[in-house]
Amino acid sequence: MKLLTAALLLLCIAMCLASAEGVKCKCSRKGPKIRFSNVRKLEIKPRYPFCVEEMIIVTLWTRVRGEQQHCLNPKRQNTVRLLKWYRVWKEKGR
Repeated sequence: MKLLTAALLLLCIAMCLASAEGVKCKCSRKGPKIRFSNVRKLEIKPRYPFCVEEMIIVTLWTRVRGEQQHCLNPKRQNTVRLLKWYRVWKEKGR
């Protein structure tokens, strides 16, 4: 009887941990259209089992709002242009 109780408890813990993994997908909402000059940092995170597509997280800085993070839709044309621009900008060593 104790073995059955321990197995059920272990199963419940495993299910709770599996559901908590789904929370790690930060890009459930997509951010606004951005200006390239406001970009401070760009992070590209690979596709995870709990996320439908790769995560592109951009950190922006403006005088009014300060630093903000947004998720971008990887399929939008503006995001594709941003990725190309950022790679060229980094290669130049800026």
